[in-house]
Amino acid sequence: MLLTPDDRHRFRDGSHVDLARVLGAHPVTSGPDAGGVWFAVWAPNADRVEVIGAWNGWQGADDLLHPDDSGIWHGVVTGASVGDGYKYRIRNRDDGSITDKADPFGFEFEEPPRTASVIADLAYGWGDDEWMADRHAANALDAPMSVYEVHLGSWRYEPGGYRALAHQLADYLDETGFTHVELLPIMEHPFYGSWGYQTLGYFAPSRRYGPPIDFKYLVDHLHQRGHGVILDWVPSHFPLDQSGLARFDGTHLYEHADPRLGFHPDWKSGIFNYDRHEVRSFLLSSALWWLGEYHADGLRVDAVASMLYRDYSREEGQWIPNEHGGRENLGAVAFLQQLNQSVYNRHPDVQMIAEESTAWGGVSRPTDTGGLGFGMKWDMGWMHDTLQFLARDPVHRAHHLGEATFRNIYAFTENFVLPLSHDEVVHGKGSMVNKMPGDRWQQLANLRLVYGYQWAAPGKPLLFMGGEFAVSDEWSHDVELAWELLQYDEHKGIQRLVGDLNRLVRAEPALHRVDFEHTGHRSITDDHTNTVMLFERLAPDDRPVVVAVNFTPVPRPGYRIGVSTAGEWTEVLNTDAEAYGGSGLVNDGPIQAEAAAAHGSELSIEIDLPPLGVTFLAPVEVG
Repeated sequence: MLLTPDDRHRFRDGSHVDLARVLGAHPVTSGPDAGGVWFAVWAPNADRVEVIGAWNGWQGADDLLHPDDSGIWHGVVTGASVGDGYKYRIRNRDDGSITDKADPFGFEFEEPPRTASVIADLAYGWGDDEWMADRHAANALDAPMSVYEVHLGSWRYEPGGYRALAHQLADYLDETGFTHVELLPIMEHPFYGSWGYQTLGYFAPSRRYGPPIDFKYLVDHLHQRGHGVILDWVPSHFPLDQSGLARFDGTHLYEHADPRLGFHPDWKSGIFNYDRHEVRSFLLSSALWWLGEYHADGLRVDAVASMLYRDYSREEGQWIPNEHGGRENLGAVAFLQQLNQSVYNRHPDVQMIAEESTAWGGVSRPTDTGGLGFGMKWDMGWMHDTLQFLARDPVHRAHHLGEATFRNIYAFTENFVLPLSHDEVVHGKGSMVNKMPGDRWQQLANLRLVYGYQWAAPGKPLLFMGGEFAVSDEWSHDVELAWELLQYDEHKGIQRLVGDLNRLVRAEPALHRVDFEHTGHRSITDDHTNTVMLFERLAPDDRPVVVAVNFTPVPRPGYRIGVSTAGEWTEVLNTDAEAYGGSGLVNDGPIQAEAAAAHGSELSIEIDLPPLGVTFLAPVEVG
């Protein structure tokens, strides 16, 4: 009924990006089958497929689907209707085994722990036309992007689900100044404790927070309030639940049959067979579905490193080299390139972001030059080096300043996001504030320092929820954030700082317009004696911003900084301000550039560097 010869051809050659239009469950609204539901599912190794659901007592003998030469079984079921749960009862043609499976293209699922798919009507009247028309500017590489990473279930406990969270989240993003929210995988997942990273519903938002229409409302409302929405997406592996993708038609359909290729030893999950064309079409269609049907502004692709390397997390003898004898997963490389080409061809105004933790070259470089084609890549090295450095007692930091400055060597090899994500506050790693050394004042000062440095450095900052107000406890998906802490000045001060950093980055083009080119950053000096880092952010035709980072709790009065602009300068933000909980060592009033040589410049300014503080300085604009 819906499938055309072209659909079958593109499905089998791995180029179909709209399979959700023809596979899955679709209510029929016209023609002789009106009132029924069209079902279509790929099960090439089956000899019988039934649709079972409440309307037939979960016995589908009368609701048989019929195969075609592409291995897709399809047909119209007249008794089914929107809101009904359903599964496919699949009999394998080789051994006669029978399994009941949820729909890989299910657009809605029952709320876990129930596992059936649900026939859905996704019609929705969007109100975000203005955002969609202009979002290229908000998502561009030169935009002032700052990302708030959120796990919806533990951000706030809200009985109103997606719809109520939409308003609360938009209000909070307004207050804190973040431009985008990034949601941990919202796709349906049976095990809540996986945070969504064990995905089974590649086309369905989790029913835990409401129906799919309500999730559309959340995205729509955030867009109408001026905030972008990035979705975490997991094409690297999937759980082996009986009702899911594993051995879908009694054979290894979506995953490699050889466990050295098809089983992930860390996550005990299946690995997609990227060499199989139909699997590529499935994953491509999932990505394009979220960007099209749900108006997402980008996808953060999880665990890319695990896709790129056949020996990822495997010992010798546990993996198979590729045809050239190497460790690269050539099928995954080709798939990622195809994914990014397909996304940007249809949606040039979104961002594809890789969570990739190795030194693989060209992750965020065009595919026609051999890159993977992502728009951005998480800088895991910056995160690791910075947190390792700041965990040191300040008295020892002078000997390890290279940990903080090493990034300058590679900072512009990729388009980097600077992440302090959920991964840094789980599994015994502690909260952000409790990672910091020293007494309570120093812990909070160090936290202010790392945020000041994160927002000042070239790249787009990302912060996991709770970090913006210094939650005391490590994150737990079962516990709501400790919002009550905001009654205390020290927590409110951190939140106020993050908001002001977001507003500063928006206001100063030098802090966002040239994040991914060396011309946007100039190192002034790395002062090992005083453990101070000085650098300048630059953008054409806009005033520069000089950033001074004092990594010790020792104030540095009368500290001279070489600058390239004459006239008066002003302090535009100081993380040690009393409003943020600091000691108040700020530089009030104008600061005159003097004809005194410093750091290779004939001009310099003299300021007081606050303890464990970051100072942002800019020339006073005239006129």
